[in-house]
Amino acid sequence: MTSHNAPSPAIYRPIIALIVMVALASCAAQRDAPSDEFTISIFGTNDVHGQLSPDGDRGGLVAVSAYVNALRAARNEDGGAVLVIDAGDMWQGTLESNLVEGAAVVNAYNAIGFDAAAIGNHEFDFGPVGSNSVPEDSGDDPRGALKRRASEAAFPVLAANLIDEDTDRPVDWENVRPSIILDVKGIKVGIIGVMTARALQTTIAANVLGLRVAPLAETITKEAQALREQGASIVVVTAHAGSRCMGFDDPTDLSSCNMAGEIMRVAAALPTGLVDHIIAGHVHRGIAHIVNGVSITSSYSNTRAFSRVDFVIDSNTRNLVSRIVFPPHWACLSVVRSTGECASPGNAASELMNAMYEGHAVKPDPRVLEIAARASAVADDIKHQQLGVHLESAFPHPPSTESPLANLMTDALLEATGADIAIHNVVGGIRDTLPEGELTFGSVYEMFPFDNRVVELELAGHQLRRIIAEQAHNHGRRAGFSGMRVIVECKKDKMYVVMNLDDGAAIRDDDYLTVIVNDFLALGGDGILTPVMPDGGFDVDDSMPLTRDVLVEWFQDGGDSLNPDDFVTAGNPKWSVPDSLAASCKL
Repeated sequence: MTSHNAPSPAIYRPIIALIVMVALASCAAQRDAPSDEFTISIFGTNDVHGQLSPDGDRGGLVAVSAYVNALRAARNEDGGAVLVIDAGDMWQGTLESNLVEGAAVVNAYNAIGFDAAAIGNHEFDFGPVGSNSVPEDSGDDPRGALKRRASEAAFPVLAANLIDEDTDRPVDWENVRPSIILDVKGIKVGIIGVMTARALQTTIAANVLGLRVAPLAETITKEAQALREQGASIVVVTAHAGSRCMGFDDPTDLSSCNMAGEIMRVAAALPTGLVDHIIAGHVHRGIAHIVNGVSITSSYSNTRAFSRVDFVIDSNTRNLVSRIVFPPHWACLSVVRSTGECASPGNAASELMNAMYEGHAVKPDPRVLEIAARASAVADDIKHQQLGVHLESAFPHPPSTESPLANLMTDALLEATGADIAIHNVVGGIRDTLPEGELTFGSVYEMFPFDNRVVELELAGHQLRRIIAEQAHNHGRRAGFSGMRVIVECKKDKMYVVMNLDDGAAIRDDDYLTVIVNDFLALGGDGILTPVMPDGGFDVDDSMPLTRDVLVEWFQDGGDSLNPDDFVTAGNPKWSVPDSLAASCKL
């Protein structure tokens, strides 16, 4: 898959080998550590999204296994230990994983030897076990696939703030618990799992009925205090919640970080000294910083990189001596000999060498290689099915609501269904590019891996106006649409919304329009339709086709070629909103 939200160039530099140390007391460099000290390395992954195989020479659980093994070899040599922990969104996202509802990913995690993982919002996406993505009769368990994968995991799955509304307690499913204590070379390490406060709004609503998410900081504090009372010397949180930083030269320098991001606010709210480390995720960005005495790491998404923090322990007192925070590290199998940078398709074989990590060759675990190869073989025939259309250039992943790919998707849904308007959560709902060349089913699947169904609504003009008014304030994540143009103005905090159909006709409050959405939005996802949503969400017709299938059929029927330039709307934007729209501006 193509990389998005690329890491800072800082992590390309040879300086990557020079770690950033935050000393709690004086200590030597790791390899020269005194014999009365040992190191516990915490290797973190997040937002793997089913990525089993590398993209070229980078990523995949295949590459993750290689780096974990290299790090374990280094710790075995110096008497230390390694914990491997994931921060959620493990298995939803690739055809290889989705065809078996994440089973191949769980097998790979078991082979790698993960120690714990958090539940993320996309762990709910598969719904019941089997082909139905949502329950369709009384015997369907809406969390069936998640529960089965958790029961197959050789590691605990953690969800301290996922609350069963019937019991008002954390969910009680096989192998799912709030936290765990592991004995690591005589040191008790407590691990807590939590998810973002918006987790249940960013998956299919039908699969999370009867659940709620408790506040993160309050949950972590309570759970961490209990772990400390049970003797935990180190407390780690694996959190499917995040933020982002851009610079990684100094973990104490927060100037490049979004301190308003959820995990930054959570860390700042924790009692000082209660939690040692957080592995973050969800927003697919990088972090390697310290907030309120808590180190936080996050390594983008799709196994392109991994995170790491080292805790150096006094062997005699069992006290923490120092903490070393590493920048996100690319998970590449081959590097350019002269620079140490990850290999790319343009590099000649003679320029390349196997990657090294901690003095050890990076070699994939053969068990993980076999799991990935089996999954790929099952998916290959489907993945390489050509759809009969040539893309003259790549359609990039949408950095904004009106990228050519976002416009292509909403235009296709509108044309394929014959509706008046199509609305889609294009930022977040679109997961990858469409590459140049002959378009395949696999590329469409990776672009939109969700089994969402098309939903047809009849909305009045005044309802549509309320939706647009709310979305106007959703800067950076506005809903994408086709079939109309919108102009938003503000005068003395009074919002005026002008909506015109593509033929120029004004949309009046008493007009009724056929609007195409998907079941994720129809049941409350991303809050796009909530201003006009009835209790329980809109009705969803389970006989309607999957959104992805509608797109595939449109591509098959759409002609010989497509060019992204034909889907640029900069000269006639669908959204016209003032850059500085005041929060107080309302209808």
